[in-house]
Amino acid sequence: MSTVYKHFIGIDIGKLEFVVNVHGAKKTYAFNNELDGFNSLYQTLYDELKNGLVVLEVTGGYEISLINFLQAKEVTVVRANSRQVKSFIRSHGIIAKSDNIDACALSLYAYERQKVLKIYQPNKHDVLRKLNARRNDLVHIRVQEKNRSKAPDNDGIMHTFNPILRVLDEQITLIEKQIKSLIESDPLLRQKIQILKTVPGIGEITAYAILAEMPEIGSMNQKQVASLAGVAPHPNQSGLKTGYARTRGGRRKMRPILFIAALSVTRTKNNLGEFYHKLIARGKAKMTAIVALMRKLIVIANARIKLNINHS
Repeated sequence: MSTVYKHFIGIDIGKLEFVVNVHGAKKTYAFNNELDGFNSLYQTLYDELKNGLVVLEVTGGYEISLINFLQAKEVTVVRANSRQVKSFIRSHGIIAKSDNIDACALSLYAYERQKVLKIYQPNKHDVLRKLNARRNDLVHIRVQEKNRSKAPDNDGIMHTFNPILRVLDEQITLIEKQIKSLIESDPLLRQKIQILKTVPGIGEITAYAILAEMPEIGSMNQKQVASLAGVAPHPNQSGLKTGYARTRGGRRKMRPILFIAALSVTRTKNNLGEFYHKLIARGKAKMTAIVALMRKLIVIANARIKLNINHS
């Protein structure tokens, strides 16, 4: 049974403010694009929001905070595709453009297309990727602070390092708890993490990072997953000359993640550790052998997820 809405609200988002129109009314409202503005909107149009459908455009991320606020208040929100909205506006012969006109057009769009619009649902992989990226930033800053604290000329400033390091430790721990909570809230993500951790060299933090940067894992073949991870060898040939195949392309952040995992495996005596040492014994350069191990790790991880999830 489809939901019946009493009101249709269009919101035109800008960097500093947003403009709101309720379908059927000529009046528009302008609010600051920050928490105070969100609260003012909610107080001003409480009844309309609680019994309505809100449509706003994708606007370079400036809409996300408002969407999160409205969804926390259990308001139904559609994050409309800008191209589709523009085509809709042109189909009504609307040529002029202003924030007020766009807000009115969006409320009309909500009214006329209500039956086919898809309610916005946050993508958990996007949230995971952002949390993991922020954790990496903070870890990088922590390493820099620790290195600075060990410099020989720290007289007079030594007392400034420990407070900063404590805050960084706290924030990193907090983000890790957020990541874990996100994973635990989704059975599929939780299952993928458990499978990733069965691969040698992949611990919990590495598993989070892999899933954050490669949500498609488990849905590809060997060549596809190696290429996407940036560890697939590409031929280097011209005429009669054949050079070393090189790895390139793929997702930039995957290679350092797999490098750390592979490095830990080189110190083990399991099958993958033996695979690495056999390559070295055959005269392969250490980096070549590590990249081959990186490729093997991600291929195994992909195969295990595909087997255990797609055929469970």
